[in-house]
Amino acid sequence: MGLFDKLFGEFVDVIEWTDTSNDTLVYRFERYGNEIKYGAKLTVRPSQAAVFVNEGKVADVFDPGMYELKTNNLPILSTLQGWPHGFESPFKAEVYFFNTRQFTDQKWGTKNPVMLRDPEFGPVRLRAFGTYSMRISEPVTFLTEIVGTDGHFTTEEITNQLRNLIVSRFATVIGQSGIPVLDLAANYEDLGTYITNKIRPEFLAYGLDVTNLLVENISLPPLVEQALDKRTSMGVIGNLRDYATYQAAEAMTTAAANPSGGAGEGVGLGIGFAMANRMAASMGQGGQTAAAPPPLLGSAGAPRATKYFTSLDGHPQGPFEFDRLVEKVNSRELGRDALVWSKELVEWTPAGQVPELAEAFATVPPPLPGA
Repeated sequence: MGLFDKLFGEFVDVIEWTDTSNDTLVYRFERYGNEIKYGAKLTVRPSQAAVFVNEGKVADVFDPGMYELKTNNLPILSTLQGWPHGFESPFKAEVYFFNTRQFTDQKWGTKNPVMLRDPEFGPVRLRAFGTYSMRISEPVTFLTEIVGTDGHFTTEEITNQLRNLIVSRFATVIGQSGIPVLDLAANYEDLGTYITNKIRPEFLAYGLDVTNLLVENISLPPLVEQALDKRTSMGVIGNLRDYATYQAAEAMTTAAANPSGGAGEGVGLGIGFAMANRMAASMGQGGQTAAAPPPLLGSAGAPRATKYFTSLDGHPQGPFEFDRLVEKVNSRELGRDALVWSKELVEWTPAGQVPELAEAFATVPPPLPGA
């Protein structure tokens, strides 16, 4: 620094800092050789604090206001060094300005999924993110514990450490809460408040205070979310048999409304009916309700089928195992025209037309003459 710069520094008697950034936490006022003119004016604006450091020791802390730097105004500093007055005898001290306003919209989030045991889904992995607000609560603590001799300290230099603290406490809180995954969204506010109170003592150890923490989202892995969406869709659809019938009816309505279908339209309708019957039958086999034979003419109903039913005097009999049914064929208790039904058959069918029984009828000799 040249002579004129040194002289200019001696005559400048206003010490102040106007922050032009949005992320500066601490700024050290730069002077040639840290020399401050006796009687200089110190201006500390709202949301600021100033700390004087003399030879590595904190001398004084100034709240917002204007101060004239003289011996009687700096009782602590006056005990640390002599105060010879005059232009040639400025005192030397470092002045650090602290931005004490709230720094909002600070991001936090999990780098890796958090493993926990859910009471409904079992082991799951969760990701979470949100925002928090912080401010400098103890300038001296923040200076000695974090800033050191850094002349321009920004939020970027400490947010990684603060984020790690939040994520660590979040994992502990979410693991101990026992809240089901599907109920977490209803507890975002309570989780944010609890985590804030949990980590506040650790922030205070740095001279900081976390004023607010928000949990914006807690999510499952993409594949698990897709499976959950499918489960939700099944719940919305409801009864699958009714849904399949409705879809088939909609398809037939669309085909009938197509005037250019021609012969293909009739084929489409036939296929639609066949698919509806097949789907209804498969739903009856694989669904929760087991298949039952259709009632015989003149009967009020029929028992539930497991193998084969036969008709006797207009009433269903059975169920019978296949071998038992073959014995009835061999003993001529069951004729070719007798009606039988199983869950593989759509309607009651003559026994002679059932492929499985046709072979049995082929081995039965015809009745003797005159018998």
